[in-house]
Amino acid sequence: MPTARQALLDAALRALDDGPWRTVRMVDVATLAGVSRQTLYNEFGTKGGLAGALLRRAADGYLAGVDRALTAPAPDRPAAVALWTVRAARQDALVKALLTGHWAEGLPRPDRRPGSRGRTGVRPPPAPGELLALVRDRMAAVSPEETAGRCEIALRLALSCVIVPVPGDDATDSRALHLVREASRTAGTRQAGAGQAGTGQAGTGRAGLSGPSRTAGGRSPR
Repeated sequence: MPTARQALLDAALRALDDGPWRTVRMVDVATLAGVSRQTLYNEFGTKGGLAGALLRRAADGYLAGVDRALTAPAPDRPAAVALWTVRAARQDALVKALLTGHWAEGLPRPDRRPGSRGRTGVRPPPAPGELLALVRDRMAAVSPEETAGRCEIALRLALSCVIVPVPGDDATDSRALHLVREASRTAGTRQAGAGQAGTGQAGTGRAGLSGPSRTAGGRSPR
């Protein structure tokens, strides 16, 4: 059975489905949840506190999905996270806004002013750059072979499909997967090439130790 807090957040989402956030009334949310207005105010303090908790739950839900996607086999993790990101943003307007920073008309917005937690103690949801960094760090932690840069490339490609989707849900998903896999393949090829170049340079260095070449000025080239 959901707690009063969970019931209120669910009710707030239902109220948001029926109209823009500015028209949502606290009394209506309490009625939908089947609790008193006093319970609602005890939990969230203000309508702004309720909005912040709603956005925080959306961010936490998205990150939980990222963690599930990262249970995929190692080579598929960037693509799995990209696909989850595209689908989560498509299914939840709050997640899309949190990822892109574009707040469509009628959505609640985060209050990032100092001291905005109020008596509820709910921290504001992460800004888009902070959310991307959280996901990138999660990806890098479970896949040490993936550099932070490669993880970020996968995320930014997914976000490009969120912002400018290909017509049709399946087409957008396929496009996101194609872009991420191509980018991962290209990055892997470049990384392997850099490793081989480094090996070659190291070999040259070892040869140089046994018979260093000199410039006209008598000093080894740097």
